[in-house]
Amino acid sequence: MDYELFLLSRIKEEHDAGADTIKSVTVGLQKSGRIITAAAVLIAIVFTCFITSGVTSIKMLGFGIAFAIMLDATVVRGLLVPALMRLAGDWNWWAPAPLRRLHKKIGLAH
Repeated sequence: MDYELFLLSRIKEEHDAGADTIKSVTVGLQKSGRIITAAAVLIAIVFTCFITSGVTSIKMLGFGIAFAIMLDATVVRGLLVPALMRLAGDWNWWAPAPLRRLHKKIGLAH
């Protein structure tokens, strides 16, 4: 259920390719939108099926989780994460000095 992995990976790829933060967020969101939507819908369908249960607590659980998944995929991943990344700008790419040195040492630096 971690859609953020899809989203942030695409954003990071664009940034590593030389795009600025705003362009990286825009293109990353475009590239990952379909997979995030498809995954959220599929998981929400599974939990929506819990509503057919005869046990009231299972029905509530199914509805609640399905609603939370769709809310997470639309509001959090589709609006809040990109908006906060645009606001943070270059601070998105900050890393502590020891971590930067480690990345350079093992070849992860761009």
